[in-house]
Parts: sequence; structure tokens; C-alpha cells
Amino acid sequence: MKTIVALFETAVANYPDNPYLWEKSKGEYSPTTYKETREKVLDLAAGLIQLGFKKGDRAALIADGRNDWIISELGMLYAGGINVPLSIRLQNNELAFRIKHSGSKYIFVSKLHAAKVEEIRDELPELEKVVYIDGKDNPGENDIDYKELLAAGAIFRKENTELTEQVWKGIEPDDVANISYTSGTTADPKGIMLTHLNYAANVVQSNSLLDLQSEWITLAILPWDHAFAHTTCLYVFMYKGASIASVEIGNSPMETLRNIPKNIQEIKPTLMMSVPAYSKTFRKNIEAGIRKKGEFLYKVFQFALKVAYAHNGYGNNRGKGWRFFLKPLYWLFDEILFAKVREGFGGNLKFFIGGGALLDVELQRFFYAVGLPICQGYGLTEAAPVISSNVPHDVVFGSSGKLVKNLEVKILDDNGNEVPTGEKGEIVVKGDNVMKGYWNNPTATAESLKDGWLHTGDMGYMGKDDFLYVLGRFKSLLIGNDGEKYSPEGIEEALVDQSPYIQQVMLYNNQNPYTVGMIVPEMEAINRELNRRGIEKGSDEAATAAIEIIQKEINEYKKGGKFQGEFPERWLPATVAILPEAFTTENKMLNATMKMVRDKVTAHFAKELEFLYTSGAKNSINEMNIEAVKNWMK
Repeated sequence: MKTIVALFETAVANYPDNPYLWEKSKGEYSPTTYKETREKVLDLAAGLIQLGFKKGDRAALIADGRNDWIISELGMLYAGGINVPLSIRLQNNELAFRIKHSGSKYIFVSKLHAAKVEEIRDELPELEKVVYIDGKDNPGENDIDYKELLAAGAIFRKENTELTEQVWKGIEPDDVANISYTSGTTADPKGIMLTHLNYAANVVQSNSLLDLQSEWITLAILPWDHAFAHTTCLYVFMYKGASIASVEIGNSPMETLRNIPKNIQEIKPTLMMSVPAYSKTFRKNIEAGIRKKGEFLYKVFQFALKVAYAHNGYGNNRGKGWRFFLKPLYWLFDEILFAKVREGFGGNLKFFIGGGALLDVELQRFFYAVGLPICQGYGLTEAAPVISSNVPHDVVFGSSGKLVKNLEVKILDDNGNEVPTGEKGEIVVKGDNVMKGYWNNPTATAESLKDGWLHTGDMGYMGKDDFLYVLGRFKSLLIGNDGEKYSPEGIEEALVDQSPYIQQVMLYNNQNPYTVGMIVPEMEAINRELNRRGIEKGSDEAATAAIEIIQKEINEYKKGGKFQGEFPERWLPATVAILPEAFTTENKMLNATMKMVRDKVTAHFAKELEFLYTSGAKNSINEMNIEAVKNWMK
């Protein structure tokens, strides 16, 4: 199978009556089979062909994850076109750039996002039609009702069977299927051209690591336009005739997010995809639920975790050697405690696949302990995206797993020379899953693709165990004034995951004498500690104590602290700023997959950053930090 069309046709032939899609309407989930999905896809493709949509034409798509998202994409592809999937979090100017840059003739839009498209239509001379997935009151000449398009397509397909078949049967492996835009954190976003072969190859590669079963079901909680969910949910599950359920769409993005726990109970997924931001939220919710049942049970839970951590080791040595003797105690805690945690995820969940960013080892240990392993993987959109992953039967905490099959990898030093196993450098890959290039951007293409090798911009090394270890982005490196470099992400993850008092942190050093830290406090936990100490919230004493609590957490990694030696001291923050607001998608300091956008953070908090390199910042109890903490306490 070398095209998405061939992938889907094979799935329909092999699993015609299996449910492909589950969607909630009128209060309950109902299935749509592979065969039923295909009929809608062919009707939509025929409707587009009738309108004059031609091979290579681009159509954008902005909608929440739902049946009509994938039907729209497949319809475009069957009509010979290219989908330009867009994030629902994009602002008007970001939407306009992508639609204009891609030369999209059409855009498919759902009701929650229709207003944004309306507002920018006049700026888009090449945009010919807007397809309203949920219809539109008083449609204009260039407005198309999605349901009417399907109905018209059904008639056209019956009358022009040979023509419509000729189009979708003529799709070639090298034809572009998607133009997926990068987040554009440092310059204009780049349009990543992914071909039919890129997707088909990566689906087969992903299945080389894990034998997915046709009876499995996932709740697709990640944005469907994002490469990780796009390939690993929509197409990997399709390959094996498995099922995908969408989250119940609310009247706002926040309402949709709040539906996830309820939908998990309704769908009872077998496998889910996650990113670190969701994993952290799941853990916080688990621990908060146990804490509500009393401090005694919470302390028992903490002890049970220690037993599980010892039993599980680093993953692949689970229960081996002396760890075997912990099995009865671990089994007991699993029966009385961890099994209850799993019930909160529907009771059938076997494991998560983690992607989107590096996942802290502590989080991996936690979820493995409670019997819901998060198997960390690695990839990037330019590779369609899966490059490697841990799987339940073969896992090493802290790694990104083993490489997918039919993929070459090299680790290169700063001069482009390949380094030996175990030495770090830039991860460079080559395979059928590697992108065709960047749309209308030959300069960027030439920088990233060299002789078919994709230069990822990520730093890592191959272990002697054949596991890939990813250390972080080259672009996010801390660079000392002597030119030495270090990836901050491991330190940042450790500070957040091992301290209940730190919600977010970003380290910074751009050829400076020392590293600094910008910290978003976890005020609920800090206030709980202040209350325990009998300190009045909002007082000067409370602000000072809060800063001391945060500073103490950082000092634990320095000489004399309980985590001393975990990281080189020169890369730990010598000064810290308590920030007055959190990093969010709204203020653009987090991207669509909840990854920190570093240059946005440094630009937004330029005043704090400048202060951190003055003598006044050497004592963390300073006016700027006191003011920020008091702001949080209001």
C-alpha cells in the first residue's frame, strides 16, 4: 500500500462492517462502519469533482475532531486534492497566512470556527468557496452546505461512476496529500508537504513496533490536525480495522476538554495517545482524587508508588532479580489501589502512546506503576511523524524507544560527521516517511533535506541497547559564555514534576555568565502549605514564604540538596523570576500541543529576563518577585 486511498480501500475490503468512527449525538455514541464511511467519502469526492475541484487543488480544513473531519479529508484526497489541516486555536492573521500561502481554493469549516473564516474572507482572493460543515443561515453565492454537497455528489457519482473512479484510482504515491504548517515560532510558518507514500509508509512503520488489534478502540483526545494524532489515530487504526471515537464537542474549547473524563468512561478505550501536558493533568487529577479521600490513604498511595517504582526498575528489568520478591506486595497494592485508578480511565485501557514532546522519567514511572504505561515515542511532522517508540513489552524509561523498521538514522556532530554509538549529536533520518519538502520554500527545504536525509534539529544519541535517547531541541539549548551547550528540557521537566510548588518553568542562558529561571508557581499547593504553617494568605509574610518555598525546591538540585548531582550545577538557575502569569495557548506561550514557545516567553517577559542578570536578582526575595506572588494570591 503506497497511498492513503489504497490504505482505506484495503481496510474497507478487509473490515467492511467494523466500526471506524464513533461520535456522540443525542446523548449517546453511535458507530459508523468502514463501508458506511467510504460511501460518504465517495459522495463528497464526487461533489467536489462536480464543482470543478481538480488534482492538486488545495482545500483547508478547520474543525474539531469529529466524523466529518476525516470524511472531509478523505473526500478531498479521493478528488485528487490536497488537505491543509488547520488548528482550531489559530488566530485570524495566522489562519489568513496559511490559507493564502497554500493557495487554498476551498475551506471546510465547522460552526464554532465559521466566524473566524467570515472575518478574513475579503483578505483571501484565491479562496473560491467556503464549505460549512454544519450549514449556514442565508448562504451566499460562494457558500456551500456540506450536507447538500454530499447529496449532490451521490447523484453525480451514480451518473458519472467511471469519471469519479478514474480520479481516485489515479492517485500516485508521490502526490501530496497534506500541507501541514509548523507553529511558526521564530518566523513565518512553513508548510510541510507530506505525500500519500509518506503517510502509508509511516502507518506500516508504526505497526512494525506494535501489533494493533482490530477490536481496539481509542478516544482521540489530541487535535486531529496535529501530525501525531493524524497518523497514529486516524490512519494507524484504519490500517487494522480498529475504531476511533471523537470527544463530545462542547460550545467552547474548554467545554470540549471537560467532556474528556466522561467520554473516557463511555467509550472505555483500549489505547490512547497523549502529550506531556495531558499526562501531567491526568496525574494531578488522580492524586487530587486520592487526596480527597484523606491524607492517610494518600500516604498509603505514596508508599505503594515507591514499592511499584522499585519493582518496575527502568522498565525492561521489571520484576527481575531481587525485584521478584516485591511482586506479592506490588500485586496487593495493584488490587486495592491501582485497579481503582484504572477504573477512572474506563477499565479497559492497556497503555498510552506518548508523543509531542519529551516526557519526564518520573511521569513514565508513575503511569507504569498504576498499570497505565505511557510508552514514550519520538517523531516530527516532517517524518509523518513517527520515528521511534517504546511499546509495553519493550520499554526503557527516559528513552524514546526503538526505531521503526525501514528507517535509517545517523547521529551527527556540529561538523556533520557521524558519531559512534552512545555519543550525542543531531538526529538525522532517511526513509519513505520523510517529507517531500516545504511548500513554496526551497531555501528551508534545502536546509532540512540533504541527499534525502532529514535533519531534525533534535539532539540525541543511540544507546548500545538500540534505544533512541532524545535530549531536546538544538534551538532550545542553553549556551554558556564559553560556548558550552546544554539542553534545558530535562531540568525543566524535573523541576515541574518533582515539585508540587512549581507549575511551569523555563531556563535561559544565551552566552551569559550564568543560567536563569522563569517560574510559574503552583499557588494552590503553596497556599495549602502556607495554611498549614498558619501564615495569612496575601500578607507580606506569605509572599516571602512562598518565594522561599520555591527557592528551596530549586536548591534541592544544588550541593547539599536531595537531588544534588542530577544535573550540572552551572545549568541550574542562579537567579529566578516568579512570573505574573502562566504560559497558555491564549497568550501564545504554548503551542497547539502544549509545548512551550521559548522565544514568545522571552519576548513577553523581557523585563523580568533583564532583571535576572542584575545584582538585585541575586536574592530571590526581591520587589519584583514579591509583587508577582501577591498578584497570584489575589
